[in-house]
Amino acid sequence: MDFHIDPDSSLPIYAQLIESVKHMVATGRVRTGDQLPTVRQLAVDLRVSLNTIARAYMELARNGIISTQQGRGTYITGPPSASSMSRLRHDRLHALMGRVVLEALSLGYQPNELQETVQAELETWQERRLTGNQVSA
Repeated sequence: MDFHIDPDSSLPIYAQLIESVKHMVATGRVRTGDQLPTVRQLAVDLRVSLNTIARAYMELARNGIISTQQGRGTYITGPPSASSMSRLRHDRLHALMGRVVLEALSLGYQPNELQETVQAELETWQERRLTGNQVSA
């Protein structure tokens, strides 16, 4: 399992881990019943505190994404309902856009510049899609 953690990110590591697991679920890279690494093993692999991993796992369990079975391990629960998948996708999009907005604002762009640029990019994507030009997402 490939967890994407950026130590230089402004997003706390436990939140990055939560987003990484949500992304893997939303994209089908992990499925119901797949086992996650133990808290201890993941902490060693990522070189972070046990408490960081435990916090992320507790939040994921609270959201019904994972389940820990004493002595057996931690597993992806499921199958996710349509509303759960919708919520995961919604959360992922907001997290992604939140990072883009924070980065752009930290570089000095104004909110109206962001709105105009996003709108222009969406229009360009739609035009390419309508004319049959392939565009990578």
